[in-house]
Amino acid sequence: MKVVKFGGSSVASAEQLIKVGDIIKEDDSRKFIVVSAPGKRTKEDIKITDLLIELGNTYIHKMDYKKVKQIILQRFNDIIENLALQLSLLDEIEESIDKGLIDLEHNLENIDCLKAIGEDSSAKILSAYLQKLGLNARYLNPKQAGIIVSNEPGNAHILPDSYKKIQTLREKEGIMVIPGFFGYTEEDELMTFSRGGSDITGSIIAAGVKASLYENFTDVDSVYKVNPTIVDNPKEIRTLTYKEMRELSYAGFSVFHDEALIPAFNAQIPVCIKNTNNPSKPGTMIVSEKKQDEKCVVGIASDIGFTSIYISKYLMNREVGFGRKLFQILEEEGVSFEHAPSGIDDMSIIIRESRLGSDKEEIILKRFKEELQPDQVDIHRDLAIVMVVGEGLVSTIGVAQKATTAFAEANVNIEMINQGSSEVSMMFGIKKEDLSKAVRSLYYHFFE
Repeated sequence: MKVVKFGGSSVASAEQLIKVGDIIKEDDSRKFIVVSAPGKRTKEDIKITDLLIELGNTYIHKMDYKKVKQIILQRFNDIIENLALQLSLLDEIEESIDKGLIDLEHNLENIDCLKAIGEDSSAKILSAYLQKLGLNARYLNPKQAGIIVSNEPGNAHILPDSYKKIQTLREKEGIMVIPGFFGYTEEDELMTFSRGGSDITGSIIAAGVKASLYENFTDVDSVYKVNPTIVDNPKEIRTLTYKEMRELSYAGFSVFHDEALIPAFNAQIPVCIKNTNNPSKPGTMIVSEKKQDEKCVVGIASDIGFTSIYISKYLMNREVGFGRKLFQILEEEGVSFEHAPSGIDDMSIIIRESRLGSDKEEIILKRFKEELQPDQVDIHRDLAIVMVVGEGLVSTIGVAQKATTAFAEANVNIEMINQGSSEVSMMFGIKKEDLSKAVRSLYYHFFE
């Protein structure tokens, strides 16, 4: 019994949905189908979810929202007409949009009901199309599926009791098409997961029904060893562990939302990433464990948009409570950190720039100086993070030497290194402008 999730590119048009139908028909064990909202058809296109957010914003600010609403309806109309489905589906979608706008008017802080319409409409359209193909398929609302979540608009989390309810779906006949991205609270309020949350829904359903496999269909043949926009025609990764995928997702690999695999990981469900446009390709398997070999590095991940705050204080290591006070300041200001490499008398705190606005930055630096009494506090912006990822990295001789050689040959200065706390990755901080040449050099040394 498999759970299959189709991403935004897979449901972006009628042509893509026909491919989805063929994939589902091909394998009787594909019983649970989770779908995203229609994504981009071309590079210049706009995702339906982004249009729905725009619709909500124009409605709130009393602008001409009807134009945006018409664009959304036209997108769905094109799909419905080209699949030769009943136009009553479009009426149902319009009713959902109108209800979402009314709900938004009652609570301007919560746009979740509107954002979820993309996934909900995709599921209704796909289930109708599968029925037209003669399959025993039906739409299943997340509430009916048992997806009960926390009351956190835009950042909901699954509640533990949900899995017992989801498990009962195993007993139902036919194919169930479930919209991703949202669930319902115990008080029956709709809440969405964070962006990319349809992957989370797929993982939750796979864990709940104890699937033999969770297939995630996207628009790439597999996960690559490096970002293909930096290195031309990079090699594919055939097998990954959950830990490796988590590290790669965190540091720029966009195949998965970086929280998506947690439910599948906890339930030890294997995951296969496949291409809707090329379904015969084997894809990339993500498993709990794999055999270790001397070539433990599986991929090079990278991302930009980091800031480092450097704090130096003589005898910092002897000052009891220094670290607690530092991190308490960050907690009180609502800022999470990514890494914290340290020495005897100094420490660097790596923070994503998106979490550190100019006002927040000024407050934190002021509090560090006043409350920690350091000898020096500096801030370094425009940093990039590069991660060498692989299980068994700690126990494999020569990985650090090979990586530092690659940086040296690319004439890239390493601003910081953080490896000791992770068995799966080695992190390097460099200047943003050096990212591409550093990644290309690392790829050459590890994989060519």
